[in-house]
Amino acid sequence: MGDIYKALADPTRRKILDELTDRNGQTLFEICTRLAGRHQLASSRQAISQHLEVLEAAGLVESRREGRYKFHFIDPAPLRQIAERWIPPEEPV
Repeated sequence: MGDIYKALADPTRRKILDELTDRNGQTLFEICTRLAGRHQLASSRQAISQHLEVLEAAGLVESRREGRYKFHFIDPAPLRQIAERWIPPEEPV
């Protein structure tokens, strides 16, 4: 789980996850465009690509190649595991 915390520690990576939550299945170009337009983040494509690699390594993002394009999708399963670790299921009253 350490990789998840490291991945979530960076504000740019959290913004990438926000953008994928808002619109899943984006290319690198689309993510860069949305980050620049909505968050005034002028990071290079290479920098965003490296952030995506960290998110992928942590299991928070999955990528699929379709032809020339690579699409990125959020995977919330690791976040659920974190929540389940400290938030017990509600017991019936």
